[in-house]
Amino acid sequence: MTLSLEDFLIRARVLKLYRHALRISRRAPSHARADLRQIIRREMENNRNCNDKQRIRFLISDGLERVKRLDETLDMQGH
Repeated sequence: MTLSLEDFLIRARVLKLYRHALRISRRAPSHARADLRQIIRREMENNRNCNDKQRIRFLISDGLERVKRLDETLDMQGH
C-alpha cells in the first residue's frame, strides 16, 4: 500500500495526536489512568476506517481541542 503525500501527512498528524493524548493521560490520577487510556484508544479505533479526508481533519481538530481541555483540567487539579 502506497500512501500519497497528503495521506502520509494526515496519518502523521493522527499519530501525533494519539501520542500526545497518551502522554497527557500519564498525568491523570492513577485510579483514572487506565480508563482514560481505554477511552483514547476506543476513540481512535472507532474512526480507524474513516477515508473521508474532510471528516478526518474535523476529527483531528476535535481531538486537539479535547486533549487541550484535558490538559487544562489536569493542570487545574494539580496533576
